[in-house]
Amino acid sequence: MSTIITHSGTFHADEALAVFMLQSLSQFQDANVTRTRDEAVIATGSVVVDVGGVYDPATLRFDHHQRGFTETFDSKHDIKLSSAGLVYKHFGRKVVASILKWDATDPKLELVYQKTYDDFIEGFDGSGNLPLNDVDNGVSQYPPDLRPKYRDGTSISSRVAKLNPWWNQPSNEAVLLEGFLKAVALTGTELTERVRYTALAWLPAREIVETGLKTRFNLHPSGHIIAFDTFCPWKEHLHLLETEHTIPTTQAPLYILYPDESGKWRIQAVPQAPESFVSRKALPEVWRGVRDAALSELSGIPGCIFVHASGFIGGNATREGALAMALKALEM
Repeated sequence: MSTIITHSGTFHADEALAVFMLQSLSQFQDANVTRTRDEAVIATGSVVVDVGGVYDPATLRFDHHQRGFTETFDSKHDIKLSSAGLVYKHFGRKVVASILKWDATDPKLELVYQKTYDDFIEGFDGSGNLPLNDVDNGVSQYPPDLRPKYRDGTSISSRVAKLNPWWNQPSNEAVLLEGFLKAVALTGTELTERVRYTALAWLPAREIVETGLKTRFNLHPSGHIIAFDTFCPWKEHLHLLETEHTIPTTQAPLYILYPDESGKWRIQAVPQAPESFVSRKALPEVWRGVRDAALSELSGIPGCIFVHASGFIGGNATREGALAMALKALEM
């Protein structure tokens, strides 16, 4: 029977997740888990993670503590990999396909694999910024001259750390193994949820935004307006897709139209960056803070509901009205 070996003693989130990922693969799904620092036992392992001082994918050795270790996910990332990152780098596509029950040749698989690393796995590779966290790499999210104003003890690494016995509780390998297996389940549940969200919510939203981006000239020759038939999270997708499709600034979208939960329509100004509060072209200043009939009279557009005081969003009763607001805003 196969054996997955990791280190004994205090456990961390990265090797817990590494073990979960390995056990999600058919070749290791029935593997025993052994926690040890005995080099003779380590040498017998079918696969070894987070211990042993060797990184060698050919022999299934995935440690990152050794001197001279510099492996990153790819040339676009500069954080050194933890044992979770190492296992994900070499087995992540199979893990994602297993979770989603997708064929390994599915063309959508690569996007989900890459996005899951960026949004989830990389946090395991870099974590260590919290006082409760003695995770291996310890890459701070903040410059050293900045001190966080509060502590967040709810991160996955912190929650895994708390599954270890307290300093004043009885501790032996049996107790630690019990806690470690809980950590494997915890990290695995969160990975599974992240992969499913990425594939079943994030990816469909990307497809909606990409379709809107490609067809926007059908709405207006400037390319500055996109209309979605349904709401979806669009800001991150739009900025990423603009880069991927090399959209020139002169043709970049300025306004997004979409229906809200009541069936009425919104017009939203595109921000300069996904997290920015500064719009590329805010709705006209003269409309801001005006509502309903007063706004319709002022703008000359029927069905107006509101324009926010900052000009980043407005509303109209109909799609046609929202489009009319966008067209007039382009001219002002």
